[in-house]
Amino acid sequence: MATTEELTRRFRDFARTGTHSRAPLYSKLAAAMADDPDVVRLLQAAPEPQQIPVLLFASVHHLLLGGEGIRLASHYPNLSSTPVDDDPVGAFREFVLGHADELTELISTRHTQTNEVGRCAQFLPPFGLLAAEVGTLAHVDVGASAGLNLLLPRYSFDFDPGGRVGRESTVHLRCETRGNVPVPTEMPHIAASIGLDLMPIDVGDDEEVRWLEACVWPDQADRFARLVAAIELARAAPPDVRRGDAVADLAAIVEEAAIHGHPVVTNSWVLNYLPYGARLDFVAALDRIGAAMDVSWVIAEAPGQTVGLPVPTTDPPEEITVVTLVRWRNGERTVQRLGTTHPHGYWFRWEPADA
Repeated sequence: MATTEELTRRFRDFARTGTHSRAPLYSKLAAAMADDPDVVRLLQAAPEPQQIPVLLFASVHHLLLGGEGIRLASHYPNLSSTPVDDDPVGAFREFVLGHADELTELISTRHTQTNEVGRCAQFLPPFGLLAAEVGTLAHVDVGASAGLNLLLPRYSFDFDPGGRVGRESTVHLRCETRGNVPVPTEMPHIAASIGLDLMPIDVGDDEEVRWLEACVWPDQADRFARLVAAIELARAAPPDVRRGDAVADLAAIVEEAAIHGHPVVTNSWVLNYLPYGARLDFVAALDRIGAAMDVSWVIAEAPGQTVGLPVPTTDPPEEITVVTLVRWRNGERTVQRLGTTHPHGYWFRWEPADA
């Protein structure tokens, strides 16, 4: 269990590192809560890997989405059309301490869960390359959560420059391209899409969906809106997400997908949650699959947080999202670093082929 001093440091680090521009509300709250031991101690109810500020913030957000805390909710841009601009710290502390039992229950039983559909913009260019090479694809998304990234063919995309891909959709993703990103001229044919997750989200379960929405940072109202739209698409035709282990159950899922097309495994900001040894086991599992059949793997992870993956990186490893394409053809593995991206798919910087 993390000490109060360690939890205080985590709140201060969160407030300092990268949250000011895209999450000013959480940045302000984290800086203030770092000096409030009564609040930070609530995180001691969580399993050690989840004793992080965003779990507390998601738990609070979950209750607000359920209709509680009108005063605090008025500070949340995704919950109020005209959020108040006075200091939210007092309202936040009052709400947290007044709902300590409910929050402790959430903190002790939930874990942060992200299904960022914007990351489909990271996958589409590699999918286009692979479709041109091998034809029909079969998508296997590891760490699929609610399976929303499996709906990639049902979204529309605008790459700037690069043009539009896909039919009109209620989920429309925009991505700035930097360098010669090979934007496909049409949506690749994906004949099957299967997700794998240790604790998948059921899009038909209102309570589970509310938790998924709660994990979106409220300052990022655009992300929240497109998540809600993607959930509606998923409810109309639910994606195929299987409960299972990323290592133990991967081969069976890939073999099933391969009946329908060339299997392409994807993961985005997932493998950082696996211990180092489990990441090595995951790579070994893919090597075994690649020895038996042709398969491709699109990695969208931060190398600094996923040591052990076959990703060409800097020294020390980068903390930015790096997109890498790994191919197994006739039993031989090749690795191609494609570029770097915004973690939520707002831009994609392509790199030269010899980078």
